[in-house]
Amino acid sequence: MRLTMLILVLIVTVAFVGTAMATPPGKVVEYPDGDMGKVIFSGDSHGAKQGLKCNNCHPKPFAMKKGAFKMTKEEHGKPDLCGACHDGKEHNGKVVFSQSNEADCAKCHKKGEAPAAAPAPAPAPTPAPAPEQPAK
Repeated sequence: MRLTMLILVLIVTVAFVGTAMATPPGKVVEYPDGDMGKVIFSGDSHGAKQGLKCNNCHPKPFAMKKGAFKMTKEEHGKPDLCGACHDGKEHNGKVVFSQSNEADCAKCHKKGEAPAAAPAPAPAPTPAPAPEQPAK
């Protein structure tokens, strides 16, 4: 009985840890700059609205551990990572762009965009003149 309870607690813990590391709708994961710029992975475009479930990609081909995924230039374009879906073919009723089509590079890779200019600070208020003192 005790072993069963321990196993059950372990399973529930692993399930919650995996969920906590997923990229939910409204969130993004940014992979560091490379030659083509940082890669933005959006939870909005990789979820239930697209007919996807976590186990479509996790744990294979992508590990759940944060920071575990690294794609080399040589791996780019191979069908076993992002190319499993990003192949220009229909998936879940929608044609998904191909990671091998150079025209689509900017859909994932974002070159360093200049940060938006900060608004100019408001001018300091001018002090009001001191009231005149009556003559003595």
